[in-house]
Amino acid sequence: MYKNTTQGYGRITKLFHWLSAIVIFALFGLGFWMVDLTYYSEWYRTAPHWHKSVGILLFVATVLRLVWRKFNVKPDAIDTHSAVVRKSAHIAHFMLYGLLLVLMCSGYLISTADGRAISVFNWIDVPALGELFSNQEDISGLVHEYVAYILISTAVLHALAAIKHHVIDKDATLTRMFK
Repeated sequence: MYKNTTQGYGRITKLFHWLSAIVIFALFGLGFWMVDLTYYSEWYRTAPHWHKSVGILLFVATVLRLVWRKFNVKPDAIDTHSAVVRKSAHIAHFMLYGLLLVLMCSGYLISTADGRAISVFNWIDVPALGELFSNQEDISGLVHEYVAYILISTAVLHALAAIKHHVIDKDATLTRMFK
């Protein structure tokens, strides 16, 4: 079953979910590590190239994911979930998507402030818009950093909530994203 049903998520939704989760945490780890690289490190140019390339691919996957979500049925909420739990889940998902889009846009603005395109694994170049506002690289860098921490914190809370549903509530919240 590739498409969602009212009972559960399809394979494509699950693939988008887990691929995004792995890539987001990997990019966070890479970003956290690479900010301390010095000019003389052999990774000084390679790590940012990988970070930007994977980030652009994640952006494409996120847009495809949002399109898929728009044209796919959403599984029904689990009967035992209260209105508060349902609303909280909706807000958390909205936050995750919003933070992810802000993070990717700020990363683009950092990388293209000097007018150079972003090379995606030397396959294609994503054109630059150049400097759109004064101090773009620095302001976007701060936004990128803070939003990355907020996104990771929100993703961890999202995972902990799913584990709580599985272990304490013993409902199918977590298993619907695996089976």
